[in-house]
Amino acid sequence: MMRNMDRREFLRLCGATGTAISLSEALKPEIAAAFAGPKGGKPPVLWLQGGSCSGCSIGLLNSVSPEIADVLTGVISLNFHQTLMSAAGEQAMHVLTDVQKKYRGEYVLIVEGSIPLAAEGKYATLGEKGDQPIPFSKWVKDLAADAKAIIAVGSCAAFGGLPAAAPNPTGSVPVSKVVGGKAVINIPGCPSHPDWVLGTVVHLLKFGMPALDKHGRPKLFFGRCVHDLCGRRKAFDKGEFATRLSEKGCLYKLGCRGPMAFADCPERRFNNGTSWCVAANSPCIACVEPEFPDKTGPFFERMPEYGPGGTFVPEPKPAKLTGGNK
Repeated sequence: MMRNMDRREFLRLCGATGTAISLSEALKPEIAAAFAGPKGGKPPVLWLQGGSCSGCSIGLLNSVSPEIADVLTGVISLNFHQTLMSAAGEQAMHVLTDVQKKYRGEYVLIVEGSIPLAAEGKYATLGEKGDQPIPFSKWVKDLAADAKAIIAVGSCAAFGGLPAAAPNPTGSVPVSKVVGGKAVINIPGCPSHPDWVLGTVVHLLKFGMPALDKHGRPKLFFGRCVHDLCGRRKAFDKGEFATRLSEKGCLYKLGCRGPMAFADCPERRFNNGTSWCVAANSPCIACVEPEFPDKTGPFFERMPEYGPGGTFVPEPKPAKLTGGNK
């Protein structure tokens, strides 16, 4: 008989899970219990893709432990995913409406990618009605209304990301801007980590809404500063800075945005715990932050200096001119 894990134990396990064992592997018993969906079946999931590169889907497909095939066939019922499903055309569109009617209030809506609103939403469409393309934004809004939960996967869905970067000609916005005020769980990252997605869904189904920070991110995965978790933090404290990407030492002077980023990348790592940006000698670009990319770049220029206690000392602003023409 499976032991029932309480929320405190779950949070402790997620926090301790790092390179030694993947979260998905450690949670196998809990996953089995949490994903006992409506009427004992597997919970239906609708995964929509809007303005994105599909990188978050690719990251999920590269999940090794457990194999993604096991997740898709034995853990959840992934009823809709434009890239992975075999159905096409009207048959695929009927899946969305059928799940919405049959599992109202029980399905999980996952959105990957930003939502273009310019030109009446014609920059991203999904299916047709009366020979007219249906804006992607309409699908998100309609399906969100009856969803058990809404999860924005990746920085594009969570905060707008690269598609919403200035000058943003497509008028791209994050999911939260089109769902009528409903709560959205943001799982940013470019791409997001599979553990972040899976762990959030397990918490949602087993314990309810996870604790979120001010940006709607689960504190479980986004509650600590990358700079504090980084293996090169000691080099920073000693003043040992790399001046070229190939050198050892802290990458702060080469533009590392770790001090402004909150995620557990240094501990969890990507590709089944193999590596992450700084371990590959690339500065963190703070892709999990709402300011990405407009206010986190240029990526290879240093940030403002630190003051006592690790606090930021903002760069001085030019003095305002007095007098003259108004």
